[in-house]
Amino acid sequence: MTAATAVLQSDIDELTLLARGKVRDIYAVNDDLLAIVATDRLSAYDVILPDPVPGKGALLTTLSRHWFAALHDTIPNHLTDLELTDVVSNNAANRALNARTMVVKRLQPLPMEAVVRGYLIGSGYKDYLRTGEVCGIALPEHLPMAAALESPLFTPATKAAVGDHDENVSFETLCAIIGEPTAAMIRDVSVTLYQKGAAYAAERGIIIADTKFEFGTDAHGTVHLIDEVLTPDSSRFWPADQYEVGVSPPSFDKQYVRDYLETLDWDKTAPGPSLPSSVLDGTLERYQRAVSLLIG
Repeated sequence: MTAATAVLQSDIDELTLLARGKVRDIYAVNDDLLAIVATDRLSAYDVILPDPVPGKGALLTTLSRHWFAALHDTIPNHLTDLELTDVVSNNAANRALNARTMVVKRLQPLPMEAVVRGYLIGSGYKDYLRTGEVCGIALPEHLPMAAALESPLFTPATKAAVGDHDENVSFETLCAIIGEPTAAMIRDVSVTLYQKGAAYAAERGIIIADTKFEFGTDAHGTVHLIDEVLTPDSSRFWPADQYEVGVSPPSFDKQYVRDYLETLDWDKTAPGPSLPSSVLDGTLERYQRAVSLLIG
């Protein structure tokens, strides 16, 4: 792929644009359906970077479709059987966007992210070094970087607007926001989804160190899994054969971009810096490798 094929921003004249997120453009198909386009935009530290990764959105969509199908028996999800070609007649738009678009149920998103951590890494490890806790959950002393946790941790966060930072919250705070029964259900199902996904990935040479899920409700209050699932944008993927306790493992995910950004004099606020072609190409290669290992 070349930069000319990148989709930095989609445009579907036949549909009403509702929002542009960090990566996804959301369109109304009708009162019951949405079309969600995964662009090639790249974000880090909640900032949209100026350079796209050509083909990334199609890879994210392919992998999310796989997980929605694999995990549908755990919780309902928003995916329908429709394709973009079923709801849009513009052939040019269909050719450009069909592979990166999901037509989904129109649900009410819950204002939170369900983060599940199976390993001690990233901001969780930094919190642990400072406080002995991860998002308020106490852990044993003297755990090394990248240590496998005894059991996965559910560490929810509030969902921030584009450009703002998500905020880690306690389970009690989540209960106050969405109600205790819903919070408890999401906690339990998130851990189950993570464990199922991690077991599947482990058989294919990938460790899923952590991930985040998002959920929405229909008119009857039924909770659905939405957005993306277990992708390199929403998870840390480590090659199992290179995993080592005590160091930050190489990854098939956005950590490669974060590591580069940490070498720059950038305060992690917009506008983000441009990325060299080597970093963009390296990111795409890692995403392609993850998809290849997980689904062929």
